[in-house]
Amino acid sequence: MCAAAAGEDRGRALVADPDPYRARRRVPPGHAAVNRAGRLAGLLRWTSLRLRLVAVFAAVALTAAVSVSGIAYWLNRDAVLTRAQNSALNDFRDSLQRNAASLPVNPTCQSLGDAARQIGGPGTYQVVLLATAPDGSPCAEVSDQDVFTMSDVPASLQKVVNIVHKEDHAYHLHWERISLQGHPYLVAGARINGDGPTGYMLKSLDAERKDLNSLAWSLGIATLLALIGAALLAQAAGSAVLRPVRRLGEAAQRLGEGHLDTRLKVTGTDELAEMSRTFNNAAEALENRVAELSAREAASRRFVADMSHELRTPLTAITAVTDVLEDEAEALDPMIAPAVRLVVSETRRLNELVETLMEVTRFDAGTAKLRVDEVDVADMLIACMDARAWLDSVELDAPRGVLATLDPRRLDVIMANLIGNALKHGGSPVEVTLRAEGGDDGEAEGGDDGEIVIAVTDHGPGIPEDVLPHVFDRFYKADASRARSEGSGLGLSIALENAHIHGGGITAGNAPHGGAVFTLRLPRRPRTTAPEDPQ
Repeated sequence: MCAAAAGEDRGRALVADPDPYRARRRVPPGHAAVNRAGRLAGLLRWTSLRLRLVAVFAAVALTAAVSVSGIAYWLNRDAVLTRAQNSALNDFRDSLQRNAASLPVNPTCQSLGDAARQIGGPGTYQVVLLATAPDGSPCAEVSDQDVFTMSDVPASLQKVVNIVHKEDHAYHLHWERISLQGHPYLVAGARINGDGPTGYMLKSLDAERKDLNSLAWSLGIATLLALIGAALLAQAAGSAVLRPVRRLGEAAQRLGEGHLDTRLKVTGTDELAEMSRTFNNAAEALENRVAELSAREAASRRFVADMSHELRTPLTAITAVTDVLEDEAEALDPMIAPAVRLVVSETRRLNELVETLMEVTRFDAGTAKLRVDEVDVADMLIACMDARAWLDSVELDAPRGVLATLDPRRLDVIMANLIGNALKHGGSPVEVTLRAEGGDDGEAEGGDDGEIVIAVTDHGPGIPEDVLPHVFDRFYKADASRARSEGSGLGLSIALENAHIHGGGITAGNAPHGGAVFTLRLPRRPRTTAPEDPQ
């Protein structure tokens, strides 16, 4: 009888090893955790950079720890099971050689049972021996009837063991790992001397499973500790990386608020230090550029202011002369009278333009002040239109008793511009409506938190959509052909500035019937009540 090595026996096994014990093992919890970490990273996509950094660190550490733990577990599992089964298979082979190889081809059941009890035992493994008795009847003897019988032997293993190798009359040891009642076992079988008895062995692998479970718990704890360590490391790295980024964000915010002298302290030579240097260079360039533009703007304002002041003196003399010429126009030569009237008209227009430029320079310099008084808004509207002979051209809907504290001169400027613009460029009739919101119309004291709303509506073609965003721009004219027409293009801009200094505003739009509508909103109590600059 010739024995083959256990490794060769496994290599010669003709059935696939289903490894039920391996199939019963659960997937390590880390694999599910990796998937959850990936979903968590997706959820944190729009949250803070610190959380995303921690999530990435944790996902990488978890993936690495699970991978290492899984490889370590499978290597140790294979080593433990291989060592246990090789030991059991070698011992089973030796026992068969000592106790069963000497049996006759047709042993008696008693001798077969004695051999089975000698081979197997409670402390090692259990054995089943099969043979044909001298009378031709089958005989199956077990070492322990309550533990191992032929019903526990897989049919696939029995089929392989029953193959007779006639070429060398040797027996071949075949094995499988199975699960019985939730416990792992090793089952092996061999046929002795071709037609001799057949032996099967059942070896419990519970001890090995306990060792592997302990190993799995140890690796799981190690994975958890690695995850916690990665989170702490990510927190530390996030603090180190995000601190300069946070300082950069604060500096950018201060720069946006107008603190152009904001600079970052640069330390080191890494990418963050290079980013700080870039920010400082950009801030310095911006500060220089803003200073240059501010100087140019200040110079331009001074030029306009100085020019306006210088023009007032000669304009005063010219205006006096034109007044005299206008009075004597009827007595002048008919060929000269039109030229005189043109000079008078253009002189008045130039005078108005200079006054408008003076007003603009005061707004730009921040020296424009309010000179407020408590007035009846309806009376102010009537006075504005009466002074310009507009009462017959405008439909006024203004209830008396709407009191407000405002600058009468500036309200007159606003309404003169809005109504004059509607009469000049809109269509008749022009409607002016007054209403009060948020306060008691009858008492000035009740209007502290309210506002007055004045709407100027015409029935013209309306304002084109591409013009609406620019109607309050300085020197803007919707029609390029009107570049030399009356008006400087500053009227609506001046009106808006006067509304702003009261704490209100003006909006432009189109009415449903097609005309343009300008809506003025002013608080009943202005934000500033300082006296106006005497100039």
